[in-house]
Order: sequence, then C-alpha cells, then structure tokens
Amino acid sequence: MAYNYFPNGYQPYYQAQNNTTAQNAIIWVQGEAAAKSYPVAPNSSVALWDSEANVIYVKSADMSGMPSLKILDYKMRDSAPQRTDFKPHGDFATKEDVEYLKGEIMALKAKFEVTEDGKRTVQSDK
Repeated sequence: MAYNYFPNGYQPYYQAQNNTTAQNAIIWVQGEAAAKSYPVAPNSSVALWDSEANVIYVKSADMSGMPSLKILDYKMRDSAPQRTDFKPHGDFATKEDVEYLKGEIMALKAKFEVTEDGKRTVQSDK
C-alpha cells in the first residue's frame, strides 16, 4: 500500500529549467557602456556584438557574480585571406650542419665502451 506524505491538495512544485535564449542567438548592444551594463548570471559568459562598431564584447561573471569584460575587434572582408609566402626568419640548421653534428656524435659515441658487466669506460685519444 502506498502512503501519501503530502497533505490533501498539496502537490510538490518542480521548477522546469527553461533556457529562453537560443544558443546561437546574437545579442546586440550599443557600445561599451551597454555591454558593461548587460546582466550576466554567475558562472557564465555571453558574447555581445556591438551594433555601432566592429567589436565583440565577451562578458563573464565568476562564481560570486563579479563581472569581467574582454573586448575583441574584428575586421570584415569580402573574400578569403590572401596567402603570403612563408619567409623563415632567424637561424636554421642546414642539412649539411645536421649531418656534420651526426658525425661528431657518432665519433664521441665510439670513444665509449660498455663492458660485459654494464660499466662504461672511455677510450683515450693517443
């Protein structure tokens, strides 16, 4: 037999979590002041697009509700970016340099002997 632990006429209340803002919705604001005043829930972030400039504001709030604002400038273009040729800068080793160093390492390695008991000995240059 099931027992009803609720008084007559009382039904438990369950609050449904309803996310009213779509995940892909763009939120438009007018300037930095509007972005700063936009409310953000604790432990969340929101991207705010400036309707007056090419700026995206990322407003976040930490666990205590303290807000922070990151400002990103963006540039619009009509086509894909133009590829520029790669121009290495700085000092790089050539294949010949690597082969020379490989020979030096092999020569140093040849100076060391490993005995049967696992000990290493160094051959002297005579």
